[in-house]
Amino acid sequence: MKQNVKKLLSVLFIVLSIGVVFFIAFSNTELKDAWAALGSLDAGWIAGLFLCWAAYVFFDTVATWQCLRRQGFRLKLYKVLIINLVGLYYSNITPGASGGQPMQVNSMRKAGIPVGIGTSVVTMRLISNQFMVSVLSLVFFLLNRSFVYDQLYGAIWFVRVGWLFNFSVVPLVLLAAFRKDWVQKLASWLIGLLVKIRIIRDREKMQERTDAVLETYHTAVLGLLRSPGQILIHCFYSALSVLALTGAIVFVYHAFDMSGMPWYRLLTLSLLLFVSASYTPLPGAGGAQEGGFLFYFRNAFTGGTIGLALLTWRFFTYYIALFVGMITLLLEKVTLRKQVRRAASDESPEE
Repeated sequence: MKQNVKKLLSVLFIVLSIGVVFFIAFSNTELKDAWAALGSLDAGWIAGLFLCWAAYVFFDTVATWQCLRRQGFRLKLYKVLIINLVGLYYSNITPGASGGQPMQVNSMRKAGIPVGIGTSVVTMRLISNQFMVSVLSLVFFLLNRSFVYDQLYGAIWFVRVGWLFNFSVVPLVLLAAFRKDWVQKLASWLIGLLVKIRIIRDREKMQERTDAVLETYHTAVLGLLRSPGQILIHCFYSALSVLALTGAIVFVYHAFDMSGMPWYRLLTLSLLLFVSASYTPLPGAGGAQEGGFLFYFRNAFTGGTIGLALLTWRFFTYYIALFVGMITLLLEKVTLRKQVRRAASDESPEE
């Protein structure tokens, strides 16, 4: 019951945030005809936005696919794509993107991949993504430092907090991988707590399962970390994926026929917005992303177009993931039902 309430609240929040974005986009008195402005967007740059989102998903999918192959699981690329899209959907509808990775592991389990292996693959992707987000945002910040301070002035502390939050994930995950005994003690304590409140009945059975998953995860992560080449490949794909997503702002800027701000400054602001809003514990970092965009890019989009730019940017960096992810999830459920029916039909005795 509580889980259903959380899902309902997440959906309501997303709907509310979409409504707010539409209100901002179409209520600006500086723009006489917002619909005409949207209709006049350059089709070539809009096509580029679709390619940005496709590249963002593709590079992350290829990295996951290669990581699974290295572990001995040769899933087809389209199956890994489905797993990633399902994970992306749940990341965008759950607070703090907390639901994405567990759902990816669950989808991998359905495809025959042990939970420990799936967890290690997802963890490696998390480490490389967080590391490259931190590195890219820091590099672009340092290269455009004076511009950033002029543009953000009092809000620069949001960036600093966000950078520390994103980078801290890397050492924490690595600590969990190398100090298995600490993780086992924490897991044992949590199991004991769940037994006391009667959520878990068989403590020994749950402890055995947990220890088996942790052992598989520990071995898999250490194996990946001992391969520098694999780490570099993961970081390379993560860099391409992050740049594809954050680089969408450049296409939005030119789609509105704006000029005066070079691409590297737009990309810098986009990376810093990503970093400073990502730790917001709301679905899709809602509120922080919209408010941050209006502040970070207030000098980039003129003539009352910033609201429409926000709507366009948010669609290609967030709403499209919800739409595609929902369709993917429905298709996955339909496929699983067909497989169950086919298996039941094959097992039924012939008359």
